[in-house]
Amino acid sequence: MPSSSVLEDDHIVSESTGKESMKNKTSKASIASPILSCSLEGFRSDVCEIYSKVRIHGNSSFVYFISDHTMDLEANKTWRIQPYTRKFDGNVMKRVRPVSIRPLYSSPEAPQCNLYHNITAVVFSTGFFIGNFFHDFTDVLVPLFITARQFEGEVQILMADNMQHWWINKYKKIFKQLTNYEIIDFNKENQVHCYPRAIVGLYSHGDLTVDSSRSPKNYSMVDFARLMRRAYFLERDFAINLVESSKEKPRLLIIGRNHTRKIINADEIVAVGEELGFEVVVNNTSSHDTVGDFARTVNSFDVMMGVHGAGLTNEVFLPTNAVLIQIVPFGNLEGMSENDFGKGARNMMLKYLQYSIIEEESTLIDLYPRDHAVFKDPESIHRQGWAAMGKIYLDQQNVKLNITRFKPVLARALELLS
Repeated sequence: MPSSSVLEDDHIVSESTGKESMKNKTSKASIASPILSCSLEGFRSDVCEIYSKVRIHGNSSFVYFISDHTMDLEANKTWRIQPYTRKFDGNVMKRVRPVSIRPLYSSPEAPQCNLYHNITAVVFSTGFFIGNFFHDFTDVLVPLFITARQFEGEVQILMADNMQHWWINKYKKIFKQLTNYEIIDFNKENQVHCYPRAIVGLYSHGDLTVDSSRSPKNYSMVDFARLMRRAYFLERDFAINLVESSKEKPRLLIIGRNHTRKIINADEIVAVGEELGFEVVVNNTSSHDTVGDFARTVNSFDVMMGVHGAGLTNEVFLPTNAVLIQIVPFGNLEGMSENDFGKGARNMMLKYLQYSIIEEESTLIDLYPRDHAVFKDPESIHRQGWAAMGKIYLDQQNVKLNITRFKPVLARALELLS
């Protein structure tokens, strides 16, 4: 069984990696009727909302609904939805079991209800990256917030494909903020559950991102961050303001890593941080037993820094106006880093700084000659695919920050706290 500790990484599969696999796919037309509304043209997910006498038989992967509006929908038509938020990732989606949505035009032909619920059902797949901290949030928890928060707990969650009780227990405090009811293992459920409304699939706006203009009740990532504070009883809503608290030291958290992309001169960063006036702590995410433990640690800091990796997902626990510093490994990873963590940080009203290392700050110089394509033509490595790129720039690389180059970044973080 995977560890339930706060995992640091290790393969964040970015949205950008799936763009090639989507290029030649034909978009499916969306559906709009009084009882069935489907958004099928999104890059990240397909979602159908049903507003009429829903009957769910999870074991057969069928969602039926009874309709008198025979003219609004094609007779005997069945829509098949893969309810996972990585639609752009063709390799992963091959493993996601479709859910069939079918209208029935009379009650007798519908399966009989075993259990009645007067709430909304949300059916989705947890996919196959669960246990990776970044994917837990960006592929499931944030999209679930977008989709289900509007019901203020009066919603039932039905998880398809890969429901794991250890994983639900890991995030139980978050689930309790979103639903007042038990979570159902969709694929193993043989009883017919009946609901007045159901949503199949999760809305997803991007990595660690909520677009308030597209979300019910105009929720944003600021609202998601507030929900995290309620879930884990986090004390700080706002980071230190150095103008108002000139006698207090701002706190800097350096996210350590166990395997790759380590900061191998972290002691020098600690020294320069303390010289600038920070209280500095180096902490490894995997040293904590629960999400809540590390959430409380992160929330007590004003600045958090670390090399690109899933540990930076802990930005969701930082207080508003705190500063996130992302160290970008060598290898043209700026776009991916911005997309994975920069946008989300700004979305949560954090201050964001991104520092790209140069060749001399990368341990790749000990592995490859300077005239190698790894240095001269990183895009040629990217064109070989995710596995080749990740092996070199993510798995083989540690960083040794140039203190002269990096010190101004820490100084800027101090300015942002003012």
